[in-house]
Amino acid sequence: MPRIPIVEDLTKQPLPPGSNILVEFDPLSHWYDASLTIAAGWLRTGGSVSYIAQSRSPEEIRSQLRLFGLPVEELEQNDRLWITDLYAASVGQKSKEKFFPQSLKVADISLWIAREAMAESAAPEFLVIVDNGSVIDRFNEERAWVELYLTRPFPMGKSRQLTQLTGFMSGVHSNWAYKQLEAAVDGVIDFRLDEASDPAQNLVRIRSLRKASFDGRWHRLMVDENFKISLQK
Repeated sequence: MPRIPIVEDLTKQPLPPGSNILVEFDPLSHWYDASLTIAAGWLRTGGSVSYIAQSRSPEEIRSQLRLFGLPVEELEQNDRLWITDLYAASVGQKSKEKFFPQSLKVADISLWIAREAMAESAAPEFLVIVDNGSVIDRFNEERAWVELYLTRPFPMGKSRQLTQLTGFMSGVHSNWAYKQLEAAVDGVIDFRLDEASDPAQNLVRIRSLRKASFDGRWHRLMVDENFKISLQK
């Protein structure tokens, strides 16, 4: 199986296919760059990536992957990189991408997922990354979008053997929402900015994981000139 950088640097064995991992991130943390570092690493080790772009446009995603030296157009043509555009709908624009929902209302997204993804066959070679699921909260009642994740994306990951990293901004939803999501997944990873240190440090930890033993300590993240993220040695 392909490898998940950063995450599997902190585990003692690979995550099994079908693992659902919740990422709770500080908005000032390195999560966005880390998510693309993870995508690039998975692609380089032979896997395929479905990247759900909600906070940044697909072109920004492509631009950063090119900085990592990836042949983005070739990967898309060969169906190894799928970029789904939720960003356009979030800013009131019409998407020019191949994959996109018409709106971010729960009813529309639920039907779109059922039509486009639920019926597909198992694909353990795929890693699904959601950069910021919190965006959907702007367009729906909290209980409705939580139920959407509990009944659509998370079960789909299990049934299709997809490894999924789903990001949500920390501290902006109710405790009920976080607890419901945490109870439904196989693990929780935290990205945060520690402003108490001087200089401030970007940190990551695995808070919980059901399917692999892991190092649960906070680890400092390093960023290179191309915004690639790695653990400090």
